[in-house]
Amino acid sequence: MSREQRGPNEKLGAVLALAGISNAGLARRVNDLGAQRGLTLRYDKTSVARWVSKGMVPQGAAPHLIAAAIGQKLGRPVPLHEIGLADADPAPEVGLAFPRDVGQAVRSATDLYRLDLAGRRAGSGGIWQSLAGSFAVSAYATPASRWLITPADSSVAREVHLVEESGAPLKVGHSDVQKLREAAEDARRWDSKYGGGDWRSSMVPECLRVEAAPLLLGSYSDEVGRALFGASAELTRLAGWMAFDTGQQEAAQRYYIQALRLARAAADVPLGGYVLASMSLQATYRGFGDEGVDLAQAALERNRGLATARTMSFFRLVEARAHARAGDAHAAGAALKAAEGWLERSREGDHDPSWLGFYSYDRFAADAAECYRDLKAPRQVRRFTEQALSQPTEEFVRSHGLRLVVSAVAELESGNLDAACEQGVRAVEVAGRISSARTTEYVKDLLHRLEPYGDEPRVVELRERARPLLMTPA
Repeated sequence: MSREQRGPNEKLGAVLALAGISNAGLARRVNDLGAQRGLTLRYDKTSVARWVSKGMVPQGAAPHLIAAAIGQKLGRPVPLHEIGLADADPAPEVGLAFPRDVGQAVRSATDLYRLDLAGRRAGSGGIWQSLAGSFAVSAYATPASRWLITPADSSVAREVHLVEESGAPLKVGHSDVQKLREAAEDARRWDSKYGGGDWRSSMVPECLRVEAAPLLLGSYSDEVGRALFGASAELTRLAGWMAFDTGQQEAAQRYYIQALRLARAAADVPLGGYVLASMSLQATYRGFGDEGVDLAQAALERNRGLATARTMSFFRLVEARAHARAGDAHAAGAALKAAEGWLERSREGDHDPSWLGFYSYDRFAADAAECYRDLKAPRQVRRFTEQALSQPTEEFVRSHGLRLVVSAVAELESGNLDAACEQGVRAVEVAGRISSARTTEYVKDLLHRLEPYGDEPRVVELRERARPLLMTPA
């Protein structure tokens, strides 16, 4: 279905020419993107001709699919107004803005929180399944640069006249903020132990909508507001991390952008760095190593002289991951050495942020192993993986599973098929206890590497053990 505009859509025609996409080519790209989201679309070159020459506006997700298709060709996000389709439903663009104004930042974040639940209520499995836009690492460019230029807002005090159900003005206090911080702490534990897809973890977006949004829209002093923005930023980053872990890359990107904006309002530079590090890990995981380096270095640059030694160690570790994915062994090695040096300088009495509680030497060793896996250095992978697995814990179940897979890959590349399968079986057992698409992807990668040995009994056994895991959505 389409509705007609007034005259030709000259903007769409001009951008198509700029991108070098034919009418038939755009139709094919839109149909393919729709199929990736479970939509059956049958647009053809005639459909596109109508959009351009007659100004017809396709309904539903199509305008956003058009923008995503053109954006993929241009290598950057394409807003709807650039292609003359600004009148389409704007929901899929919510969360991508990094407003300069604090009030607009509050609206941007709370709009995102509400959008998520609206999708869940619609029975579609979440709004993110219907979003047309795809992950675009370039969408991080403006948030990162604005945060680097101005990492803290001058004032965030807010005075409004909202009314609670009781009839009293919604005045936010420190006790309200503390509840959000406790929710974030609980969510971190759930995520580490059960995976981002566990039902306990999925309550984080609900907490943002029901608890955080009304507080952000209430009245507060500058002091309370800073604390409120910080707690909301932590929860929003967690929502992004959980979306990332369950394979919802588009949702994760939007949560991360809003978390960074909230961290700026909180004047919490280390927390902003942590969000940038999370963005970097996502970019690296998606294959954008160079951009991952930029994001990690942005976190480092603003935190020199501010963050604790352990925090700086983690940022350098994330930088190493990105260098390794980009294939730069020298830079990755230098970053790992610096990360280890910072970690050795950390002390028990340092005022490390609570969100860094997961980071210790075993996490450093685990990520170092993944760096050397990407650099195809199995001997180093084995050395660091042994250290990472030396103290298995029930608190970080997902991390333990990921480490087992990395260990299996190292054993395989060292020619130890039996050891690789043994570690693989252990990894599958752990993966079956959690809900993590990322862990499942690691197992799939291991099975792919084992395909040349497909007839070996141990490989057949591993594949059979993994079958239920691969058939179950994470």
